[in-house]
Amino acid sequence: MREFIHQLKEQVLNGYLITRENAAELLSLSIEKEEDLEELLKAANEIREKFCGNFFNLCTILNAKSGRCSENCKYCAQSAHFKTAAEIYPLVMKEEALEAAKEVEAEGAHRFSLVTSGRGLNGGEKELDQLAEIYQYLQENTELDLCASHGICSKEALQKLKDAGVKTYHHNLESSRRFYGTICTSHTFDDRVNTIKYAHEVGLQVCSGGIFGLGETEEDRIDMAFDLRELGVHSIPINILTPIPGTPLEDNEAVDPRELLKDIAIFRFILPKVSIRYAGGRVKLGKYAKLGLEGGVNSALTGNFLTTTGNTIESDKQMIKELGYEY
Repeated sequence: MREFIHQLKEQVLNGYLITRENAAELLSLSIEKEEDLEELLKAANEIREKFCGNFFNLCTILNAKSGRCSENCKYCAQSAHFKTAAEIYPLVMKEEALEAAKEVEAEGAHRFSLVTSGRGLNGGEKELDQLAEIYQYLQENTELDLCASHGICSKEALQKLKDAGVKTYHHNLESSRRFYGTICTSHTFDDRVNTIKYAHEVGLQVCSGGIFGLGETEEDRIDMAFDLRELGVHSIPINILTPIPGTPLEDNEAVDPRELLKDIAIFRFILPKVSIRYAGGRVKLGKYAKLGLEGGVNSALTGNFLTTTGNTIESDKQMIKELGYEY
């Protein structure tokens, strides 16, 4: 296995796009063989160094509208279909959004995103106009790269967000096409794919990844990686499920952190040039979280997340400095 990893790494470094068969062989690696896992992580790190350099990107989010979502995604605390302790409140005012943005900008974040609950946005809606006003206000008063996360969107709505100053649209695939129907039935996998395509059509970059630990197989994760490669996304957030009491997935068992690191490293083999981003739930990696930063990960969502708490910006800056990254 170590020889195969080395040979495949050299091919990727020379511009080769690996196949599903290549990825399947990497998946066969046993996490019990520490020397093989170490070799895989080391190889993924070399790929990251060549294609992405040592710059580490830190992004932040503001939960700008919470709760009462019409969709039935089984993992989500904000779905109106489940009884959870998630807060419920309307869209924030632009002054509140700016205060949050200024705070994280001062702490060293590079990106800032508003995230709202709900199915999504279509052109001509009052909420879309309000969001456009907020993004314009943030663009005028900060130096942050602005991102947006507002669910399934029409092309018209995405164009309006771009015109207001948004550079990147975030919309996860969440899992593989095969598995998606088991975690959500109120919209389809293709609804998500189409939103990503529309975002590209209006000139937005796209941040799209998924959640590990929903009950999917490792093959599902790798299938998602190939879909993301085909869609040409720029950034891939890797979330690890935090089971929320009251949701259908509240009793899901945790995945072995070593398996998660292995799969993230394989993502780097499949997608050598993108930002692979630690996102929600990375605390589930425990002592292995730092190792992931030496195994293909080169960016992170930092600060507080949607309905859970994340790492502080300062602690993340300290960790990436220790590993030789620039930010």
